[in-house]
Amino acid sequence: MEDQKTKKEVLPLIPLRGLSVFPYMVLHFDVGREKSINALEDAMVNDQLIFLTTQKEAETDLPTAEDFYEVGTIAKIKQMLKLPGDAIRVLVEGISRARIVQLTQEEPFFKAEVEEEMSEEGLEIDKELEALMRTVLDAFENYVSISNRISPEILMSVTAIEEPGRLADVISSHMLLKIEQKQEILEAFHPKDRLEVLYRLLLREIEILEIEREINAKVKKQINKVQKEYYLKEQLKVIQEELGDHGGFDDEIENYRDRIKKAKLPKKVEEKVIKEVDRLSRLSPGSAESGVIRTYVDWILDLPWNKQTKDRLDIKIAKEILDEDHYGLKKVKERILEYLAIRQLAKEMKGPIICLVGPPGVGKTSIAKSIARSLNRNFVRMSLGGVRDEAEIRGHRRTYIGAIPGRVISAIKEAGSKNPVFLFDEIDKLTSDFRGDPAAALLETLDPEQNKDFTDHYLEVPFDLSKVMFITTANSLGTIPRPLLDRMEVIDVSGYTEEEKLVIAQKYLLPKQIKEHAMTPENLQISEQVIRDVINYYTRESGVRNLERQLATICRKAVRRMLEEKTKVVRIQPGNLKNYLGIPRFRYEKAQEKNEVGIATGLAWTVVGGDTLSIEVITMKGNGKLVLTGQLGDVMKESARAGISYIRSKMEELKLQDDFYQALDIHIHIPEGAIPKDGPSAGITMATAVISALTNMPIHREIAMTGEITLRGRVLPVGGIKEKVLAANRAGIKKVLLPVLNQKDVEEIPENVRKKLELVFVEHMDQVLEHTLIRKEEVNEN
Repeated sequence: MEDQKTKKEVLPLIPLRGLSVFPYMVLHFDVGREKSINALEDAMVNDQLIFLTTQKEAETDLPTAEDFYEVGTIAKIKQMLKLPGDAIRVLVEGISRARIVQLTQEEPFFKAEVEEEMSEEGLEIDKELEALMRTVLDAFENYVSISNRISPEILMSVTAIEEPGRLADVISSHMLLKIEQKQEILEAFHPKDRLEVLYRLLLREIEILEIEREINAKVKKQINKVQKEYYLKEQLKVIQEELGDHGGFDDEIENYRDRIKKAKLPKKVEEKVIKEVDRLSRLSPGSAESGVIRTYVDWILDLPWNKQTKDRLDIKIAKEILDEDHYGLKKVKERILEYLAIRQLAKEMKGPIICLVGPPGVGKTSIAKSIARSLNRNFVRMSLGGVRDEAEIRGHRRTYIGAIPGRVISAIKEAGSKNPVFLFDEIDKLTSDFRGDPAAALLETLDPEQNKDFTDHYLEVPFDLSKVMFITTANSLGTIPRPLLDRMEVIDVSGYTEEEKLVIAQKYLLPKQIKEHAMTPENLQISEQVIRDVINYYTRESGVRNLERQLATICRKAVRRMLEEKTKVVRIQPGNLKNYLGIPRFRYEKAQEKNEVGIATGLAWTVVGGDTLSIEVITMKGNGKLVLTGQLGDVMKESARAGISYIRSKMEELKLQDDFYQALDIHIHIPEGAIPKDGPSAGITMATAVISALTNMPIHREIAMTGEITLRGRVLPVGGIKEKVLAANRAGIKKVLLPVLNQKDVEEIPENVRKKLELVFVEHMDQVLEHTLIRKEEVNEN
């Protein structure tokens, strides 16, 4: 200002980061930059005076003249202290504000010519300035009372200051202001201007502090409300205890403790649950964690740790129930009755693990229900088809949101007893992916040595599954993992014969469908031959599922006819069966009408039962090629080649030309080429047909055969004997050639079928040819 005296001098300069220094202010700060240290050293060499200004941006590491303010404070260095890492801590006292006239040096440190504000001595304090000082003091007093950040001693020392400029500087140094606001005060050289700027900033800060105080009051009020509610709840608990009235959360905790005492849990389980209930009692009733613990404790207490049903050990009653529910299935019934017999003698016995293997529709699932009924046990079922997540068996860890036990424990809870009949349906349909292998998880469930301590991931305590009778079902054994299969007792549930299907239809299926369609046996009269025709010409299956569907179709059409024709009785005969089911869908191969050369009848096993296989062979002039047609698999092709090799080794005995294998092409064909065929069963059949074609000797039309052939002509055993013999009987065959080693399988063939057929057991191809080929002398005799 014009009325102020000034003086100029050249001083070393230090730019400060995030810090403003006022005159009359004593403070310390750390110096680490090389330029600043050099400036300090220069100041100490001279009169210990240094010019301090503030950087516009605190982040700037190497500031230039444009990066710091022109107005700063001349300060005197009071003390210097070296710190680790080449830094220096400096204690300074502000003397007066000054403005940079020009920078006289930038390296190795800043040096500037500054214009210093002179002392306030001789400044006239008029009424207006006096009033402004009082106003600022009042505002500062108000600021101190609201902020609670400044001690009363400072307020007293400020009140004693009489110079207006010094008053403004001292107050500014004690206020929490932004750098820009402090710089605004610092740049006001005239005391009056300085007081006006300070007053405006004081009023603004007071207003902000008032708002903060209101916000704090509201928050405190809310906190006090929560504390009050907690206090009242504690008081309420005490009052309820005095009155004997336990309600709400406490009542729930006590209820859990009572249930634990009554449940008689195993020791480890009881300790775990008590620990969880204790944790629950310490939590707030509405917290998320308390909900997780409640669910866990409920699961533990709902499981049947000690509940089990009493087995019905009366073998006679059990046999009656099994026979009542199912026709046939002799092996399965015998196994269950054996189990009951042992249970009568040995009270403590591990539950067996039975695997029922067979084609669809043969009653695997339903017989499991009958087993449960005959034993007087509860029944639960779990389908494993498509299960690919290990957690479905063992459950999820409780750390996962929404975790629950696996389906094994869930099923046990549903059963309500620890010894149910547990059916794992479709165990051969298990799959695995990145979520784990459920088959591996099932090992612990089905292994008698492990399932006593089966541990679900969710429960984290062992549950005894040794009392459970596990039954598994599968369509084939090929896809069941070997370790899993090793723990199961496999019982083969083969397909039903025509006679068995007839009885099942008459005793079970037809009465069931008549009842479901609101009819009586008098309303629908179906002859035995009609049911046989439905079995043979409208279904082709091992089980009876499609047979039941066809009978349901007949019942629906019969009901419609009864209503349309207003009749009470509908009779279905073989002649009018087409009106109900349409034209026949299937046919069965019949025996050849006459003895022919190069045509042999074989027997094959399919998933829907046995069937006859007509094998045709012709020879043609050529160069010795063997042609195989009819969708043959690798095993069947190998059997054909083995048969040709056997024939070549027997050329002299069979009176064949020496060069037949070079001069003739042999074509083996099995009709119905759209159906894939494979297996060793047609080995002797193909060899017989080829020999017939080469020797021009016919084959007996009423003979069928099955068996594998070796290079030396031995006949090896094959499977599916029962189904194959039934197919031969259905086709009108009189004699069946079977491998000697398959004699043991004849017991499975129904006695009435055995009486109709001549079963011949052969062990060499020579025997086969004796029975099948018609010699010339036999032809002449005929």
